[in-house]
Amino acid sequence: MKPTLLAIGLLICSNVFMTFAWYGHLKHLQGSAWYIAALVSWGIALFEYLLQVPANRIGFTVLSVSQLKILQEVITLLVFIPFAVFYMGQPLKLDYLWAGLCLVGAVYFIFRT
Repeated sequence: MKPTLLAIGLLICSNVFMTFAWYGHLKHLQGSAWYIAALVSWGIALFEYLLQVPANRIGFTVLSVSQLKILQEVITLLVFIPFAVFYMGQPLKLDYLWAGLCLVGAVYFIFRT
């Protein structure tokens, strides 16, 4: 498998864990103390790092660190929007489209040669 595709796949999986670690406690642990939510989030984030670190190491063999960062931001938005809408019950906003268009511009400028 190409390093870029492998890195993207790992970053997508990593982002799923990251999103649940950062925001899942807002839905399920509202009645718990913040430090309980932090401990649960850290436990989930461990799996994020177990995927994210190899993704960046593999990706860095063919991409620059700037390209990896912008790729990460695009993936974050692509994972976060369905999470916010379907899991957290937030309304789908036109602002997500505008944010996505801004990232398209960022991708263009970082990946152009």
